[in-house]
Amino acid sequence: MQKSYTILISLVVAMGGFLLGFDSAVISGAVNGIRSYFEMSDWQLGFAVGCVIFGAMAGNILAGPMSDKFGRKKILIITAMLFTISALWSATAANYVSFVIARIIGGIGIGGAILIAPIYIAEIAPPKLRGSLVSLNQLNIVLGISVAYFSNYFMRNIEGESWRWMLGVEAIPALIYFLALFAVPRSPRWLIQRLNEVTIAKKILVKIGGEEFADVTIGEIQRGIDKKEAKGTYVDFFSKRMRVIVIIAFGLAFFQQITGINAIFYYAPTIFEQAGGSTDASFLQAIVVGLTNLIFTFVAIWLIDKLGRKPLLIIGTSAMAIALSMATFAFNDATYNINNEAIYKIENIEVKAALSILNGKTFSSQKELFSEVQPLLTEAQFTEFKQNDVKNLININAVLVLIAILLYVAAFAISLGPVMWTMLSEIFPGNVKGIAISIVGFFNSLVSYSVTQFFPWELTNLGPTITFAIYAGLAVLSIAFVSKYVIETKGKTLEEVQELLIRN
Repeated sequence: MQKSYTILISLVVAMGGFLLGFDSAVISGAVNGIRSYFEMSDWQLGFAVGCVIFGAMAGNILAGPMSDKFGRKKILIITAMLFTISALWSATAANYVSFVIARIIGGIGIGGAILIAPIYIAEIAPPKLRGSLVSLNQLNIVLGISVAYFSNYFMRNIEGESWRWMLGVEAIPALIYFLALFAVPRSPRWLIQRLNEVTIAKKILVKIGGEEFADVTIGEIQRGIDKKEAKGTYVDFFSKRMRVIVIIAFGLAFFQQITGINAIFYYAPTIFEQAGGSTDASFLQAIVVGLTNLIFTFVAIWLIDKLGRKPLLIIGTSAMAIALSMATFAFNDATYNINNEAIYKIENIEVKAALSILNGKTFSSQKELFSEVQPLLTEAQFTEFKQNDVKNLININAVLVLIAILLYVAAFAISLGPVMWTMLSEIFPGNVKGIAISIVGFFNSLVSYSVTQFFPWELTNLGPTITFAIYAGLAVLSIAFVSKYVIETKGKTLEEVQELLIRN
């Protein structure tokens, strides 16, 4: 089996994951810059960060059917173009609306890349390598996240508007991806299922695994075609025979996002600042988060075809619940001290004067602090205090917060991160795969948007304690879901997986 050729193809296609990860994390370093430049409220900031997911929803809906019609490769090339355009436009945006439009364009690229890259890799990969190769896409996502955190750190002190440089540098890997995709072959399964191009497909399969592998794979694909309709519909997706598959797909898509992963990636420096860290320290801690994500994604790739999908999900979601509970405890145990040092750090003169009245006081909770401070400030001043100044007053076990976040990210990286996309590429029959991935991807993006949109508001109004407690509770529910519904797909051909699920 010519592993090197298959791995090379998979790595090129998985560069879409790198851009997706970079785009997701790079905004974390630009949050304060864009909030200040465009004079955003919490809701405007949440939308500016989360609007990329609206684009992803459009990409989710369009990418599957279009890849079924025009081929996986062509759609991936289009996503590379969209990433390039978005990076350059967002970096040069002159107003809020223009910035949002640029972000949405990038989101369309994300929505396409996150769905089509795993499908393509799953369709070319031999069964024994499929889990590892599909996980390369997740590996590239976390590599992109890690590189974005490094990039933000080194660009944070550029004179002028450093956030523009942070966002614009993405155009370089996007252009490389665009050019590299022209060297990738079309999906053999798509060639046979859509165009009946058996000869062309066989040449590609021979390069991947040799003559015998090509003949066996073509036979399986053709038998699969004989067993089902030539083209699936939305009615087929929601049919009774698909019930188990749909439950697994929607459940994994829901819990992957609702447990807060994008809140961590999009707002990592903000979270660490909430725990009392300086701006520079928060950027450095975000780098550690990115590296942790990267290292444990390698662990997932090593284990996914050895230990299996379901064991990784159970171990990972359990660890996520523990980590989020640790973060909840750390913030709940925090105190808030108003003293000369804290007052000195506050920029607004009127807020500084109001807090001087409370100098020397210590509060056991954020709620208690806010009840004392709110009567002393106007509504606008109080909002500014919650957004920018409360972090200067907190006395918290910052090491415990860091450990909790790192454990959470590590647990996600070995479980819901790579395993969800691997399983989505495996469980759907070929005739509805494009439609199915689009529907589930759209739902995944919708949940992701809700988390991203509400997170700044939650931190400001509910406080970090309640915010992390909510995520911890949802992580516990994810353990129950995985235990009850998810099946093991390790070592099975795509056709065997689909027959097992449809029979059940």
